[in-house]
Order: sequence, then C-alpha cells, then structure tokens
Amino acid sequence: MEKNTETQPIIGTNIESSALDQTSMTEEQPGSSSSRHSEGGEPPAGRLKLFNKVMERSLNKYIDDASFQRFAKTFHPFYKRNPQVIQDIHKQFVSDLQKTIQEDINKLVEEGELKCKLDELDKLERAEKDNKEPAWRPSGVPEEDLCDFVMPYYLKYEAHLQKEIKKIQAENAALAQRVQSGRDAIASTELGIAVAVDQWKESIKESGKLTVSLCPADTFDV
Repeated sequence: MEKNTETQPIIGTNIESSALDQTSMTEEQPGSSSSRHSEGGEPPAGRLKLFNKVMERSLNKYIDDASFQRFAKTFHPFYKRNPQVIQDIHKQFVSDLQKTIQEDINKLVEEGELKCKLDELDKLERAEKDNKEPAWRPSGVPEEDLCDFVMPYYLKYEAHLQKEIKKIQAENAALAQRVQSGRDAIASTELGIAVAVDQWKESIKESGKLTVSLCPADTFDV
C-alpha cells in the first residue's frame, strides 16, 4: 500500500504533462483553427505580440520539462520518505523558476528597448507595402553598390558640416562686431580724454595770462 501511494503523484503528473503536450501539439498543427483563422485575411500580429507569444510558449515548454517526475526521480530517497514535502518543494521550485525567467525576459525587453524597435520595424514594413517603387537590387559591381549605399550618408554629413560652418561663421561675425564696437568705444574714450586734456591745457594757459596781466612783474620791483 505504501508503494502505491508513493507512485500516484508521479502518474498524475505524467497524465497532466501528456495532456499539455497534446494541447501544444494541437495548437501547432498547420490545419488547426488558429492557423486557418490567420489565413482568413486578418492582419498579422505585431512583432512585439509575436515576441511575447514565442517567449510565453518557450517558458511553458521549459517549465513542462521541469516535471515532477524528474524532480522526484532526482530526489528519490527524500520522496520515498515524505512525498508531500517533495511535492510542495517542487511547486515552490516551479513557481520561483517561472517568476525568475519572466523577470529576466522583462528586463531584456526593457534594457534592449525591444518595444520601440519592434514597433519601428512594423512601421517600416507597413510603409514599404505602400511603396510602389521597385526594391533595390545589387548591380553586380561592388564599387557602385557601395557608392550608392554610402553616398547618402556622406551627403548628409556634408550638409551637417556646412550647417555647422555657417553657424560658426555667424558666431565669428557676431564676435568681430562686438570687438569692433569695443574698439570704437575705446577710440571714442581716448578722443574724449585728448580733448579734455587739451581743454585743460588751454585753461591753464589762459589762467597764466590772466595772472600776468593782473600782476605785472615790475609791480614787485624795489
């Protein structure tokens, strides 16, 4: 009786895992309802939804591989002593494993900015569908193909440099104007100082003449 009670959880787990495998096989069959539904003309899912779906299926398959049967077989001596404890440990192990993997996936999506990049790819694909021009094809001459591919970047960089040059030239012109204004101010100040000095000299001369006229030199002769 003890032997039968020990093997019952493993059998139940096998049934559940086989049912999950059958369900996943049914979902992946090409003639299933989901595949027929997608072939009915509905727009395809975005790359982000597709990525999330693939990650979800991969995670489920990975969790299914960590079955209780393998877990109990690995820790068979402990399982033989206390099956319920091993079942609880396995449940906690699966829960923590799934949580950790999901957190790593979310971190990958966040750090890699996959949402923005996948959305941008979807936009480029939709824009390309509306483009009626023929797609680019290599000419067979690597030099020409390389020039056609690199030349737009060089032209764009040249336009950027010309814009920067014009900006620097405008800044230099503004600085030159400020320097010229400063020089004009200095010259005006120097001219004002020279005029003031000349006026001061003239006033001293006039005061000297006035003093001589009011007090002649022979007035003080004895």
